[in-house]
Amino acid sequence: MMSTRYTKLASSVVLLVGLLIIFIGTDGFTAFTAEKARVNHLLKDKPAFPEVTMEDSEGRVYSIDEFRGNYVLITFFYSSCTTVCIDLEMNMSELYEKIPQKYIGKDIDFLSISFDPARDDPATLDIYKNMFNSDGETWRMARIPNQQQLEGLLKEFGVIVIPDDYGNFAHNSAFYLVDGEGKLEEVMDYTNVDEAAEKLMEVLGGREGRS
Repeated sequence: MMSTRYTKLASSVVLLVGLLIIFIGTDGFTAFTAEKARVNHLLKDKPAFPEVTMEDSEGRVYSIDEFRGNYVLITFFYSSCTTVCIDLEMNMSELYEKIPQKYIGKDIDFLSISFDPARDDPATLDIYKNMFNSDGETWRMARIPNQQQLEGLLKEFGVIVIPDDYGNFAHNSAFYLVDGEGKLEEVMDYTNVDEAAEKLMEVLGGREGRS
């Protein structure tokens, strides 16, 4: 009898410990993948866009302060990518078209940042932007020439970039929304353009209501 009680108690303890481990490992049962956990941590921490110097397809050089006061929707890509980056930027283009023109450039800007600055120079970015109908102004494509600054930004925003031996990269992708003060506000699924558009309209509409 005593042995049975101890066995049940031990089993309960093991179960509770197991649930606790799962709870911690999944951000309170909300994250069942590493990517979901990464996003949850980003939304909790809301990191600031670090001080980096960007160079865009026009050869202009500036920091994130170029967009101060506006929301900025950001993607990370490299132009030599033949897989996910094409879908990412096509969806960025579709999302751009879904946002009413009255907000574009006045309340929100779009920015695609290359993590392959050695190859993605301004001339290459200029060609690449035309593939997706980026106007180079309200939707800019840029690189960060300083590798240390680039790595710092990728780390802050949880962007995983792993080079291979053939000049390609394995990487994760998302839409990142930065607020007018340069702080991360949202991380959105780039494959669900309609949902991202609804979220942006919610944010922009709320801003309009406060003005």
